[in-house]
Amino acid sequence: MMIIARLRKHFIFRNYCTTSARQLHVKMTQSQQLSSNLVENDSEGTPALVANLIEYTNSVMKNSKNHVVAFSGGVDSSLVVALLQKASEDASHQAVKPVLGISPAVSSEQIKLAREVTSHLGVQLTEVRTSEGRDATYIANAGEACLACKTHLYTSLRLVLDHASINSEQDGGSLYNGTNADDVKDPTRLGLIAASRFDVISPLQHTTKDEVRRAAKYLGLPNWNYAASPCLRSRLALGVQATKHHLTMIEEAEKIVKEKLPGYNEASNIRVRMLSKRRARVEVDEKLIRDAESQKSFWNESFQNLGFSGVDLKVFQSGSVSRKLVEREAA
Repeated sequence: MMIIARLRKHFIFRNYCTTSARQLHVKMTQSQQLSSNLVENDSEGTPALVANLIEYTNSVMKNSKNHVVAFSGGVDSSLVVALLQKASEDASHQAVKPVLGISPAVSSEQIKLAREVTSHLGVQLTEVRTSEGRDATYIANAGEACLACKTHLYTSLRLVLDHASINSEQDGGSLYNGTNADDVKDPTRLGLIAASRFDVISPLQHTTKDEVRRAAKYLGLPNWNYAASPCLRSRLALGVQATKHHLTMIEEAEKIVKEKLPGYNEASNIRVRMLSKRRARVEVDEKLIRDAESQKSFWNESFQNLGFSGVDLKVFQSGSVSRKLVEREAA
């Protein structure tokens, strides 16, 4: 009953149609063999890539009866859900449970996409309110906000898994995320530490982003070519507090950019960063930079109405404001 009470407090349920990381590390020889098959068989085409992904996913599922996925609506976590569905007969639509953390750092656009993708996959999306917004480490945004955020997220997902185990009368279950091979190489992704602490399984850990997109396209996922869309907190320069107000400003500013920028589509990379003293920096793909220049005066006025002090423009670079800490630590 205590678990149910905690679930009622933290969760919103909507009907929208590891083995541990340490254990995976011990099995690295097996894992690397399967991952090498992904590369070796890739010359045969995407069907072989997908077949090996399903095989690898099946190998990390073991005898788990419940599969809870940290879901964002992005292509990585979407592919993980699809692979879990296909990897084993035990992974029924009821056993695979994508969970979306709801907070001011998750845009309404991302929530809508997550609902659409899970409906396409035929699984129920669970939406759970997370509490990182009350965490001083997260709010300070001094370099460990991602770790704090993911700790809160995986804590909530663990509750979902416990609840699923009780309801299904099946002991055992696993948490999963969409971390891919490119993510593992990124030193700014401190959330990977939290994933390790919670024994989260990463079926795509040996799969590059390009391979993820090819597999997702082959499996008919509607978001296979969508640009990555990390949480809104990642748009804040280090030291700019991760408050609800700041995150709302960024979300509204990005809506303005997307509505007015010629040539924008779901595959385009668009970011509005908040720098110190509330200065905005709009980052767009290089092919869109000329059109963006023509909109800068309009954005400057519109952004000031939102509370920004001014606008700069730059070619898109992933993690451009979070990498400053890594650069300082390496110096």
